Amino acid sequence: MQLGELALNVRSKNAGPYWVTIDVFCGSESVYTHLQKLLSLDYVASIYQQPEDKIKRFELPDLHVLKFSFPRTIVQGSRFDRDMHGAQYSVLLSELEISPP
Repeated sequence: MQLGELALNVRSKNAGPYWVTIDVFCGSESVYTHLQKLLSLDYVASIYQQPEDKIKRFELPDLHVLKFSFPRTIVQGSRFDRDMHGAQYSVLLSELEISPP
């Protein structure tokens, strides 16, 4: 099963020109608890090839949302930016093969 099939929604967007943020809307407490354990900081860092100390993880249990923010490798709008809005970062998590809860 893919994470995108289990979660209600996975999206990413710019958090300013130097950062990107990824939101995982779990939809229920059981999915939130499962993904909270699965998506550890070191695991997400390895997926996005970022140093662990550069990634920020936010847990919003009342909303059943996990959020990750990290520096963009290329500044938004620069000559080599191929994702102006940061929307494609979510695909790596969405298509991640996971075990069901």
